[in-house]
Amino acid sequence: MPDIHVSAAVISDDAGRVLVVRKHGTVRFMQPGGKPEAGETAAQTLIRELHEELGVLLEESALEPLGRFVSAAANEPGHRVVAEAFATSIDPDAVTVQAELAELRWITRDDVADLPLAPLSLDHLLPIAWVRTSPAGR
Repeated sequence: MPDIHVSAAVISDDAGRVLVVRKHGTVRFMQPGGKPEAGETAAQTLIRELHEELGVLLEESALEPLGRFVSAAANEPGHRVVAEAFATSIDPDAVTVQAELAELRWITRDDVADLPLAPLSLDHLLPIAWVRTSPAGR
């Protein structure tokens, strides 16, 4: 199964919500991020992608590494995604849909059942987000 390497962000706000995005021509929501360009580190990739997709510019020091996660790719059948994930917080008013994004949503745990989510988000990244955004996890 071919691998697609990406950097992904688990972005939360002060209300404990987590940001998910949907790209044009797709139905599943996922964490923002994307594929590296030549010579980029995982953090550099994420900083560039968040700027292109959401209009926010972060410093590398604002990203907390969460690890590497592997899952079935949401939009490329027969592929798997290998994601270097990072956590950060952003003011919801600072983000806007740009580039290849069609939509963004700030979600809570209660929204998961009614939202089509990428396997990486559902199986790995959102469970981490819920622990981090719970009152005990803060």
